[in-house]
Amino acid sequence: MPVKLNPVVVEQVLALMEQIPPGKVASYGQIARLIGRPQNSRLVAQIISQADLYGNYPCHRLVNHAGRLAPAWEEQEHLLWAEGVIFKPNGCVDMKTCQWEK
Repeated sequence: MPVKLNPVVVEQVLALMEQIPPGKVASYGQIARLIGRPQNSRLVAQIISQADLYGNYPCHRLVNHAGRLAPAWEEQEHLLWAEGVIFKPNGCVDMKTCQWEK
């Protein structure tokens, strides 16, 4: 069952997520900082996990600060790879090359 989230914060996160271009990724913490909530990267992850309730968003472009993918979402790697995202040998996104600069 979805957790009730602040609609203003949800809109801020989703609006930023839409701005991430193909071939780039952002971290949960980066999005949290951009909406003025630097301590709320888990809140961003929570919103992303429920994003399908609000429409079609490029959730696959969000990773953790080290470039790790969502653990239970195998399709994420394929979607990013198809956009040209570069991965390191350990399977993480190369954040130096592919992190969205906003």
